[in-house]
Amino acid sequence: MSSKTVTMKPQILLTNDDGVTSAGLWAAYEAMSSFADVTIIAPSSQQSAVGRSISIFEPIRASKIRINGVEAYSVGGKPTDSVIIGLYGFELKPDLVVSGINIGENLSFESIMTSGTIGAALEASNQGTPAIAFSLQVEDQGEKFDDPRYSGQNFDAAKKVVADVCLKLLDKGFPANTDVVNVNIPSEITGGYEITHLAEKLFHTGVERRLDPRGRPYYWINGPLYENAKEGTDVHAIHKRNISITPITLDSTAHMDMEAIRRIF
Repeated sequence: MSSKTVTMKPQILLTNDDGVTSAGLWAAYEAMSSFADVTIIAPSSQQSAVGRSISIFEPIRASKIRINGVEAYSVGGKPTDSVIIGLYGFELKPDLVVSGINIGENLSFESIMTSGTIGAALEASNQGTPAIAFSLQVEDQGEKFDDPRYSGQNFDAAKKVVADVCLKLLDKGFPANTDVVNVNIPSEITGGYEITHLAEKLFHTGVERRLDPRGRPYYWINGPLYENAKEGTDVHAIHKRNISITPITLDSTAHMDMEAIRRIF
């Protein structure tokens, strides 16, 4: 009597910061659903730049919805809330958490500290589940502020990257000291994978002062993108049209300066 070996599909929790209706999120779902059981738990509305903030002063509602015939959970909170509710509220035990595909790149020190996409991945890793964040470059920065349901981005190449990266890391596992793998995909890929480190800056930060109709001042934080970044950084890789892969650690300790701090104190 022969017995068949049943191969279980990997379990993936998919979230983002652009909201549960984002075209980028559903592109990621399409990329992974052929080889994994994907559960979508994502914010109900746009949550870009909220970082790793968590809703601790108000209750969080998670509503089951259906989009394109697929069930998903719409969370009235932050990307980190979505991850925590998935892991502890729904008691999911995913093999991997994927955050994205974000509409807009998440590069450099400043982006990973403020990005809700990266924040969700960091939260997942801190809770014991390996995580990957995917972001797609936009040529027009204004697209980051358009309705993500109707993005004009072409996700075809990005979907292939999502599938390939996930399958490789599910097969080989994460390196021992990597908590999150941050993947940034150029809007047009002409190169291959490049393993990078974080650039210091993505934007030349500035503030624009304006006056309202009553003559009162208000301010916009803005600034153009950095055009020149050091070789080996994620920003430089994207400018070369390479796919940037940056290993990130949760430990923000400046280990190299421990002795210097001891001498001061």
